[in-house]
Amino acid sequence: MKENVSKPIYGLTPFTLLDYPHKSACILWFAGCNMRCLYCYNPEIVLGKGSLSFEKILSFLHSRKNLLDAVVFSGGECVLHKNILTLIAKVKKMGFLVKIDTNGSLPDTMQQLLNQNLVDYIALDFKAPKSKFQSITQSDFYDSFEKTLDLMLKIEIPFEVRTTYHSDLLAEEDLREMVHFLENKNFAGNYYIQYFKNNVETLSKLERSNNRIDCEKLSTQTIKIILRE
Repeated sequence: MKENVSKPIYGLTPFTLLDYPHKSACILWFAGCNMRCLYCYNPEIVLGKGSLSFEKILSFLHSRKNLLDAVVFSGGECVLHKNILTLIAKVKKMGFLVKIDTNGSLPDTMQQLLNQNLVDYIALDFKAPKSKFQSITQSDFYDSFEKTLDLMLKIEIPFEVRTTYHSDLLAEEDLREMVHFLENKNFAGNYYIQYFKNNVETLSKLERSNNRIDCEKLSTQTIKIILRE
């Protein structure tokens, strides 16, 4: 446990143009997660230990000042880390934009990050409708997810909502229910669906997903389904 605290980061992606919209970034993959999503394709990160200290990451970021625009905090679940506010504050002071990838299970921590103006972009995972949330995530954090969503709907910084789709776990009716839920929350804009990655190791052994979604059929006047393959 001490090792995981002193070295919270499982790995580093030094450069990406895909994970922060219209920005160059690196990704910090934090070890550990409080969910066990059946389709998770990062079991080594969720179940593994960290290997990089934040001091080493700060050294790397110093060498990338004026070369990268942003730092993406991902995982696992990055906001689980007890020193996450301090770590992000140091990155912000270096002049980087900060994006948080989160499952929404810790709304109080997200509130603190927002209160301190430490986040510039958020990607919130909408795992499943309430009826299937526990079976898919192996957790009972649906209410926490909803609180985080409510929080984000009140803020002025950009954010996105996204769902990973596996045909054995979510039916088209489930996706329609999720869109309806977002509409009732007065969410408007793009809702991103990303297909399950077939032929990769996952937390649970799943059959191949029939990755076919009719985005136009699921979209509404206020919410547009955007597919990320």
